[in-house]
Amino acid sequence: MRSHPEVLWAQRADKVYLTIALTNAKDIAVKCEPHGLFNFSAVGAKDETIDFSLELYGKILPDSCKPQMGLRNILCTVQKEEKGWWQRLLKSEGKPAPYIKVDWNRWCDEDDESANETDENDLKYLSDDDGSSSDDGMLYLPDLEKARGN
Repeated sequence: MRSHPEVLWAQRADKVYLTIALTNAKDIAVKCEPHGLFNFSAVGAKDETIDFSLELYGKILPDSCKPQMGLRNILCTVQKEEKGWWQRLLKSEGKPAPYIKVDWNRWCDEDDESANETDENDLKYLSDDDGSSSDDGMLYLPDLEKARGN
């Protein structure tokens, strides 16, 4: 069985963020097609070829799919053809592959987006409390092990 790098995703009304957890990758290539096909390929740290395709929920603008290399991952911002919130990342209704997970650090709810207009690189940690707790000034950091399903 082939292993896949972990893919984290989050969305805004106009774009989708795909973060591919892949360190020391070379020869990175991203190709997007208007009907929503996202193709990724790279050569991993051990010279293994990594390639996968995702059939995204909606139509996208192919020219907007450009990868940004980070220290431990690759961030791809994909522009949606039409502004609006997708019900899920993939077109298929079944459970997504186990390597596809929600990026809680970039996630923004539909209701919160207009209230939290920020730069796409800003990360916000939001709490569900009403602000009356005694830990004013503390950031809420999600339990990463729970978020990753471990």
